[in-house]
Amino acid sequence: MLRFALALAASVAALPAPAQPLTATQTARLSGALYLEGLARDDALLLLAAAHLRKPIGFQQVDRVGDGGVAMGVQPLGWQQMLDRAEVAAAGDDALLGMIADARVDAGRGMASGPFYNIATLMPGTIDSYPAAAFRGGDYAEAYVEAQFEAAGTTDLNVAVYDAAGNLVCADTDPSPIAYCGWRPALQGDYVLKVENLGPDAASYSLMTN
Repeated sequence: MLRFALALAASVAALPAPAQPLTATQTARLSGALYLEGLARDDALLLLAAAHLRKPIGFQQVDRVGDGGVAMGVQPLGWQQMLDRAEVAAAGDDALLGMIADARVDAGRGMASGPFYNIATLMPGTIDSYPAAAFRGGDYAEAYVEAQFEAAGTTDLNVAVYDAAGNLVCADTDPSPIAYCGWRPALQGDYVLKVENLGPDAASYSLMTN
């Protein structure tokens, strides 16, 4: 069943280069999408699959100064918190509760260096800009925004990337509490990452980059 959940997540997540191994940032995005679906369905199996995906990611916090948000927010949701929610959804199902317990014991193996993240809170209808984010030419570059999941009901965050000349390079404007951009800079240079809150309430979020 777990394999089925992972296959379902892969089929609905529009990640680039599906034949290639996922980067840590892409895996974070996939686990986030799967977790949101698990919350919507109150499905312990989907929530467990999300936790399995997130477990090996070693998030690294950095401080960035944005020009629109408040310097506070939430860390990316950890796999332990995902398992906590899975336990609630699995109440009364001994088989699923056993799988969740096994997942807690099997912790920390193969921990990989993950994306850098910054946390902030953005008021509704405003944009937070993060200038001078340098990415190397030829290397795949990524930006992923993840809102606080437990308060994500009406949250709508978008992310856009602009080059030094102000040209739009990438944007994700789907109505969702998560947003992802991936692009390959032709030359090394500075980019501006913009996070926009189109929801009705303030949104705490994590901005992740590779």
